[in-house]
Amino acid sequence: MAMVLSDEQKILRDTARTFLQTSAPIDQLRRLRDEASADGFDRKTWESVVEMGWTGVLVPEDHGGVGMGHVAAGVIAEEMGRTLMASPYLSTAVMGATAVVGYGSASQCNKWLPPLAAGSLNVAVAVDEGRSHSPASISTTAQPTERGFRISGSKFFVADGHVADLILVSARSAGGPNDTNGISLFLVPSAASGIEIQRQTMVDSRNSATVRLEGVEVDAETLLGEAGAGYSALEHVLDAGRACLAAEMSGSAQQCLAQTVDYITTRQQFGQPIGSFQALQHRAAHLFAEIEIGRSAVIRALQALDAASDDRSLIVSVAKSKVGWVAQLAAQEAIQMHGGIGMTDELNIGFFLKRVRVAEALYGDTNFHADKFARLRNY
Repeated sequence: MAMVLSDEQKILRDTARTFLQTSAPIDQLRRLRDEASADGFDRKTWESVVEMGWTGVLVPEDHGGVGMGHVAAGVIAEEMGRTLMASPYLSTAVMGATAVVGYGSASQCNKWLPPLAAGSLNVAVAVDEGRSHSPASISTTAQPTERGFRISGSKFFVADGHVADLILVSARSAGGPNDTNGISLFLVPSAASGIEIQRQTMVDSRNSATVRLEGVEVDAETLLGEAGAGYSALEHVLDAGRACLAAEMSGSAQQCLAQTVDYITTRQQFGQPIGSFQALQHRAAHLFAEIEIGRSAVIRALQALDAASDDRSLIVSVAKSKVGWVAQLAAQEAIQMHGGIGMTDELNIGFFLKRVRVAEALYGDTNFHADKFARLRNY
């Protein structure tokens, strides 16, 4: 399988790059941070994203989307990573759509996919309950009732949770705290009685939330897939998010390198550009090679998702682990090669460093996915 983009995907990339550089530059994130935006993203820019069909990139055409697949979704995420655009794209257009399209009933698809593609529905994924990512470590309970289920528990680090209309909640309907069996998924309206959502602004100026569910009564129609058999579906949804997060980090790493090369070729020291010094050339060349390896891993992971490959989870973990490390290296090297000014808020490099630190940890950090890869290969 060739790890290159098709002509259609290249056109999408170029269109996304032009739009984002014009309408959602890094200065937009700086403004949102300084104004302490209540939403955490620009609503007008999001409306433009909807008009271009990006919210329906994974939604089939018969439900109002464009159905372009995960590679296309990753292309958009990569360009968002270049400008650090803050939006509910990952949680809604990628993970939310993957959940409903892949595991929703006909009625659930008819109910949720059209508004999702139309940009009138935001989704958040509530999975983690501890300080680190562990999707099987679930103590949130889902007890059967006459009309459905009663859900109780707490979820942390819920990306875009405070602006979500619908929350995908993982809960345990059977089994022990770390069993993969007995996990169920629910599509819970955020306005349901018993839900408390507390917003948290992360170090990267993005949104996260703590979601507490106290005896939330939901009907059977909110159950996504089969009760007690939701872990494989959850992993699929997470893998879609992980692959697009890797794509986003790849875009951020590429932009860090581009800004650094521009700086070292213009910054003068001892009467010549500092980019002429061999030590900096070696570091830039090494970073370029690592970024290219990471880009290939990302494309392969997105292709595996589109092909529904049996080893897609393993390939996604390779991409998330590799690019998580590469993106942090790119941001750190950018700060180092910019010198002291790289540590100031005057430049945008610090925004990249903060974002890749959070993105690397979200849905499993480098070590998590290296360990997962080893276990999947029976090491």
